[in-house]
Amino acid sequence: MSKTHRPCGVYMAEGGIVAAALAPHPPHLVYAENPEQNEPTSEGGWEQLRWGYERLRNSLKDVEYDVIVILSPHWQTYVGTHFLGVEHFKSLSVDPIFPNLFRFHYDMNVDVELAKAIHDMAKEDGMSVKMMENPDFRVDYGTIVSCHMVRPQWDKPVVAISSNRSRHYYSVEVMQEMMMQLGESTRKAIEASGKRALVIASNSLSHRHFTTETAVPEDMSKEHITSHAMHLWDMRMIEMMRSGKAREVLDMMPEFVEQSIAEADGGALTWMLSALEVPETPAILHGYGTIIGTGNAIMEWKCGEGAGESGD
Repeated sequence: MSKTHRPCGVYMAEGGIVAAALAPHPPHLVYAENPEQNEPTSEGGWEQLRWGYERLRNSLKDVEYDVIVILSPHWQTYVGTHFLGVEHFKSLSVDPIFPNLFRFHYDMNVDVELAKAIHDMAKEDGMSVKMMENPDFRVDYGTIVSCHMVRPQWDKPVVAISSNRSRHYYSVEVMQEMMMQLGESTRKAIEASGKRALVIASNSLSHRHFTTETAVPEDMSKEHITSHAMHLWDMRMIEMMRSGKAREVLDMMPEFVEQSIAEADGGALTWMLSALEVPETPAILHGYGTIIGTGNAIMEWKCGEGAGESGD
């Protein structure tokens, strides 16, 4: 590593990104955990991923952070990027595809001050942005699942950012360019805030689903990746991240999205890597597994003093 290389974003004592994670959000993981907030009950399942989240939580237990900043592909906006702008949300989230698995009573606080700071910085940098100030807004399940699996205590405020679906009306390349700018704006605003942030990209990797559900959803004898091609794409991307090749990941992103129907099309992974200034720090792989055929990796980037530790 060169002397001038900053391994993971810019971390300063007065504030900055202290850690980052790729944290997939299939509702099956919350269902399998049987937390008190979720109405359905299960017999477990998807243990490899749930143990991966345990390892992530254990790795983060000594990291001091003030706020979780997260971008979810399931809060989709088509005119600009939006930010939650209400201090508290409490409601019931029901997954539209899996209401039998996820009926979650959430109670979350929002760091509106930091959300507004990122909004203002992004606007200053030329992006189309908006604060979402409807107190009856239903927080998307991607944000809820990732935040719960990373921090089930729900004792940290959240900054939730929407996925500007520029891929749908332009291209993956345009999406990538916009998310790179949003990542830079996010980093600058966090640093200026004096707060320590955990940054989360809430998305799976390959994203080709099964089309039918088994009689017992948590029956792991039925769980596998959709295809060998999807497996190869997931392994390729994971190995690049584990090798500190974030630039190569970004270069490969358009083809990865097209070939594996990757959920990275929502921009979360690109945004996070940009916020980390495209790190050469090797990512820690805490777990990989499939859910209804999709590929999911739980990965961590350490910043500051812990950067460069492999951990896996």
